[in-house]
Formats: sequence, C-alpha cells, structure tokens
Amino acid sequence: MSSSVTQPIHYRSLSSIAQSIKGGQISPVELTETLLSRIDTIDGRLKSYATVMAQQARDAASQAEREILAGNYKGPLHGVPIAVKDLCFTAGTRTMGGLKVLRDFVPGHDATVVQKLSNSGAVILGKLNLTEGALSGYHRDFPIPVNPWGEDLWAGVSSSGSGVATAAGLCFGSLGTDTGGSIRYPAMANGIVGLKPTYGRVSRHGVLELAGSLDHIGPMTRSAKDAAIMFEAIAGYDASDASSLDIAVPKICDALTDDLSGIRIGVDERYLSNGTNLGLVDAIHQVIEVLAQLGAQIVEIAMPESDPMDLRNAWLPICAYEAAKAHSGNYPSLANEYGGYFGDALKLGASMSAQEYEESTRLREKISTQFESALEPVDAVICPSGGSVFTVDKEVQYGNMESLRPVIQHFQGQFTIPADLAGTPTITVPCGFSEAEHPYAVQFLGSRLSELNLCRIAHAYEQATLWHQRHPAI
Repeated sequence: MSSSVTQPIHYRSLSSIAQSIKGGQISPVELTETLLSRIDTIDGRLKSYATVMAQQARDAASQAEREILAGNYKGPLHGVPIAVKDLCFTAGTRTMGGLKVLRDFVPGHDATVVQKLSNSGAVILGKLNLTEGALSGYHRDFPIPVNPWGEDLWAGVSSSGSGVATAAGLCFGSLGTDTGGSIRYPAMANGIVGLKPTYGRVSRHGVLELAGSLDHIGPMTRSAKDAAIMFEAIAGYDASDASSLDIAVPKICDALTDDLSGIRIGVDERYLSNGTNLGLVDAIHQVIEVLAQLGAQIVEIAMPESDPMDLRNAWLPICAYEAAKAHSGNYPSLANEYGGYFGDALKLGASMSAQEYEESTRLREKISTQFESALEPVDAVICPSGGSVFTVDKEVQYGNMESLRPVIQHFQGQFTIPADLAGTPTITVPCGFSEAEHPYAVQFLGSRLSELNLCRIAHAYEQATLWHQRHPAI
C-alpha cells in the first residue's frame, strides 16, 4: 500500500491536502475544479450527490485562495473541498432529506454545522444523497448511492451518499448523521472512517430531524486525523440547539501519536464475535494484536447481553414517535408523498400514545445505564461497526418495513444502537478486506466526551497498518 504522497490527488488525506494548500503547492481553485470534474465524470454512476453546488464552490475556492495569498490562513479546512449530507440546511440551495414532500424546500439559512465549516474556509461542493428521512429505506423518486467497492454491495443506511462520496474521492471529507448507526454502517460498508460524537457535542440546529433525542452529526473521512480536523471545526456550544453541550472543544489533532501507552482497550470475545462474520472476527483479533504492540493494555470486560432485534424493538418506537412529531406538518395530511419504509415508521409513531413513548424511554434508560457502566473501566471497547458489508438488491431498498426485513437482519444493532440510546461517542476505522475484496471495519466505543482518546486510538492503529490508504479502483 502506497503512502498518501504517491496517491492520486483525489485520494489524498484532508490533512495532507491542507498542508499543500497552506504551503502554496496546491491552489484551492484548481483543486476544486479537479473535484468538480471528477464528480461530473463518475458520479453519474455512483449517485452520491443530490445537488452539486458548483458555482458556490467555485466562489468559496476563489475567496479561500485570496485569503491564503493575503496571509490569512484559517486552518486545515481552508480551501479544502468537502460535502454535506442533504439533511443540513444550505441557504438558497434545496435541502430535501431524501423526501419527496421536501423536494422543493429551500432553506433561508445555513445549518450551524454548515456555517462553522464555511467559517473554517472549507469549500462545500454540494449535498449528498441519503435514505428517505434518514431512516432505512429509499423513496423511489431518489437514487440509491452505489458502493464504489462493488455495485451489488450495500452502501450503508442513511449517510450512504456521504460514505460513497468520501470513499470514491469525490470530496476530502463529508458530514453524516447517526440516529441508529447511519455514520457507522456506511463508513463500514465503504471502507472509510466515521466519527459519531457525544450527543450534544455538535449542534443539530438547521439539520432536518429524524429523532431529536437520538440524532448525532459527525464527520466521515478517509483518516482518523481528518475526522478530528472536521470534528474540531463543527463541535461547540450553540444556543440555538437546546441539547447543545456548553463544553470546550478538545484539541484532538495535537494529541495524536503512534504510542498508546496507558490506553486501556476492553475486549469481550462473546460480544464481538456473536453473529459476526468469521473473517471480520479474525481481522479484529489482528487489530487487538496491533494495539497491544503499540502499548495499549488489553482488558477483559463483559458487555451487556442484548439481542439485536430486542435493541431495535426498544429503539424503533422512540425513533418513530419522534419522527412523527417532527413530520406532523406533512404527515398524515400528505401521507401519499411518503415512501413505504418511512411511511410505515411514521404510521407507527403517529399511532403511539405518550404513555407508550414513556415506556420506551424507561427501557432506553435501562439499556443506556448498563451500556455506560460496561464502558467505564476502559478507554474504549473494541467491536465490529455493525457487522460487515453484504450484497443487496436495489429494488428491495425501496420497500416497506416488511420487505426490507431481510436487509435489516444483516444489521448487527448490538454494535450501533446502544451508543445512540446513551449518546456516547464511537469511531469506525477500516481494518482489512475479505477474500472477495470487500472492506472490513472495526469500531471503538467510548464513554461520554471521549472523542480525543477514540481518535488517538484510531490514528495510532492507522499509522501501524495503513488500511485507510487503500481505495476503490474507479
């Protein structure tokens, strides 16, 4: 595997490109044109972009170039082309959320995360496709992003466009959202890094809501350092978001090293291997060996025993109830505008009583308490990031809850749902490939506000293995 220096420019890391921009070796204008040309050339097949904001991107790149030449360098996102999930409001540019009912919705202001990216000097190339309403199925009026590792492979759930665009070199990083696994599943499926922050670390203001108490916004990148760069840019208190945490943003990039001395990694063999592809289990065992060689202490722990479908049955009513509240302006009055799966979820949520929601909330608290207690003795717990990528029929992904059941049965929710219920952070990192050359991924689960240690672990692992520098041949 070659180093980032010898890779095509579109596959270089965000941090590497930032250094070249800062040093004057690369022009933000030329870089943006290169990415726009690549999008024009290959995204007709990959379908990752919902809207390409070409003129806005060119204007932002020109402004960044002028500022940098004038000695006003803002930091590692300045002049770097990135993209955002089409849940994030962009003033003057449509924000559809994969929803037919919002096909023509044009916000009058930017989401806080978009504003923060712009303030950092980032060049926003456009908006990325997703499942309908950011749940599990697609609306027939919208395309399904194509996994660049194989067009018959699942591209992940709602942040699928973010995963595809980042993996295919159509941006240097992107924003995804995670309500039940939607940063981690597409990161796993597309062989990239996904950081789901602590709930409240990143403002949800101006981001279309799926379930307000579960929604997280985070970066999807090609390296852990790149994820840290984007996280530092978008995190921080926002008075416009009632769930926002008024806590200082850590300087993660300054803490990244290849030494894990003093770091405790929790391992529960039963937990990580139960129902997991054997090839992935072997890959994770190799990850554990590498971490130990880097100085980490491997600690046996016991994670709560939980069936994936039981977890989903605890999570889905909360998600559906809150989604129905969020869409009450259009559902059920415009029920025929919604697709099968999301329509079924809204129907479920609208039929629930406040008492049923409270019962689900109490179950959530029980699961979260057990989960957080298991995390406490260590700096991170190692496990799969929702299983491994699988082949899927495109038509099935347009279906309802019943027809999508065979797809959902592949989701190993025990590795994704608890961190959303508890609001704790995780990071997903590539860790190898199957015999069929499909990507494998490992996930590190951490306690609240542990993003720094999670990125530190992921970065050190990357430096020792370089799986993150292997890219799909397009």
